[in-house]
Amino acid sequence: QVQLEESGGGLVQAGDSLRLSCAASGGTFSNYYMGWFRQAPGKEREFVATISRGGGNTFYSDSVEGRLTISRDNAQNTVYLQMNSLRPEDTAVYYCAAVSAFGPYSNYDRPDEYDYWGQGTQVTVSS
Repeated sequence: QVQLEESGGGLVQAGDSLRLSCAASGGTFSNYYMGWFRQAPGKEREFVATISRGGGNTFYSDSVEGRLTISRDNAQNTVYLQMNSLRPEDTAVYYCAAVSAFGPYSNYDRPDEYDYWGQGTQVTVSS
């Protein structure tokens, strides 16, 4: 059983940066692909980014590629989301998620592929 806890959200202005963190406990962190998703009010949960177990492969949604960067520190059991050039449309609750996966690389860009979720952290970008 893996527990995930996000932090780092807040209220910022358009063009600002934020770094989200997600600390994992209760499992072998390096066994898990990690993902970031977000959900705006009245909308479905949306894929943001995925990182493979060792961090060598990443995958992004078209809407964030080039502005948001996912990374992980397996020694610290933490995954990060560096968010630059933030836009009002990035406003959402951001969730990290984990899936235990072995074998060939996969993008893991669907919420139903993930086994564990954090409680989320609010990011609000004002114009």
